[in-house]
Amino acid sequence: MAVPAFNLLQSQKQKLKISPTQIQLLNFLQLNLMELEQYIKNELEENPLLEEHHPEEQDEDVKDVEFSSTPPTTDPVQDYMDWDEFNNDDLPDYRTRINDVSSDSDSIYAAVIAEANDWRSDLKQQFHLLPFSERQLQFSDFIIDSLTDQGYLCSSVSVLTNDISLIMGQFVEEDEIRFVVDCLRQTAPIGLGAKDLKDCLLMQLAPKKGNTAGVASWLVDDLFEEVATRNYDKIMRMSGLTQRELKEAMALISTLQPYPIRNGGATTSSPLKETIVPEYIITVENEAIEVALNSHRLPVLKINKKYTQRVGSSRLVAQYVSSKMASAKWLIEAIIQRQTTMLKTMRAIVNLQQTYFQSGDISHLRPMMLRDIAERIKMDVSTISRTTSGKYAQTPFGIIHLKDLFTEGVKTKTGEEVSNRQIQSTLVEIVSQEDKHQPFNDTQLTDILALKGYPLARRTIAKYRDLLGIPSATMRRVL
Repeated sequence: MAVPAFNLLQSQKQKLKISPTQIQLLNFLQLNLMELEQYIKNELEENPLLEEHHPEEQDEDVKDVEFSSTPPTTDPVQDYMDWDEFNNDDLPDYRTRINDVSSDSDSIYAAVIAEANDWRSDLKQQFHLLPFSERQLQFSDFIIDSLTDQGYLCSSVSVLTNDISLIMGQFVEEDEIRFVVDCLRQTAPIGLGAKDLKDCLLMQLAPKKGNTAGVASWLVDDLFEEVATRNYDKIMRMSGLTQRELKEAMALISTLQPYPIRNGGATTSSPLKETIVPEYIITVENEAIEVALNSHRLPVLKINKKYTQRVGSSRLVAQYVSSKMASAKWLIEAIIQRQTTMLKTMRAIVNLQQTYFQSGDISHLRPMMLRDIAERIKMDVSTISRTTSGKYAQTPFGIIHLKDLFTEGVKTKTGEEVSNRQIQSTLVEIVSQEDKHQPFNDTQLTDILALKGYPLARRTIAKYRDLLGIPSATMRRVL
């Protein structure tokens, strides 16, 4: 019997694999200043070998490991670029983001705690305070749950009656459901329970008095499509209204709300605003630009080696101390690496955008991509993305988001490459100075920008307009 032949091949190749510690470092780099501050506070509470160092303390007997805001000359951790290995690697259960808030009463960055209530729950509570029977309250709860997120009731009374009858397993009259729906339509905010936008506007116009309110109700009821598209010429031709009467009616219609429920309808005890703490402080004196990290709130850390002298010498204790020692050293090195990378990145950005930081004029913003900064400081694009994501810088002309500095380039007729932010700024200026009675359409805006040296396609102008929140020419037109 013949023995089958096996072909054995041996090959050698290099392969870079990211360790769990390196993955944790990459996630650590993405933390903003407030998250990092909370992270360090929690580590100080959990790791007995890690303690805060005070400059006035002098301890010559113990040589402690410290860190400061001054970056080292060499990077302790290299930049890793094999993201295929990162995606295939199992992410360990490291804590990289802290959701808890600081309990320190003197922390000016402590998150505001506010109770949020769902508008449907509030509405159900209002109905339960009315003199309704238990049967009617069941109807009201079902109808309120049938409302859209904007407060519309798209289902008809007959459809609601059939659905409720099927769910309750008993016959329900349409008059019973119609009564509850009518009560709902009388509940604040006005427009709640409307069938559609037209019905919502008519419900808001119904309690208003005067000739203008009557004209506005008639326009919405009979000429809704023309009102929505602001076809003023056709409206005046079909209605016989004068320009003044139409202008007053349209002004009243423009004050109405398209949806009874806005912003999800969440109510809080006090309005919440996002707290922005800049990571960088940029100062400009004459032509010199200085970049510094805003790290004065971060404590200086050191390793408490005296702790190891006070604990026992058992095997379990030694393992515990060793793991905590490694964790403390990693945190100190990670903070140093974070400071080094952030300073290196920001200085490269400032060098590339020097004219912009000196003037603060957005027209001086040069086209810049993440790849441009990565090539300058010899790091990976994903590292630059993590370094700039959610980060802000305090400048003499205000606080800026670093992501806003990265823009695409567009070539002008002269061959010069400018930032698309500059073109968007020019577009806003053109629209602000146009005649609102005859606003420019996208084709006209394209021609005007071409005359200014920006040859762009009409669809690009439409994209920029939508991005800037500028309505179409029809919606910008006024009487």
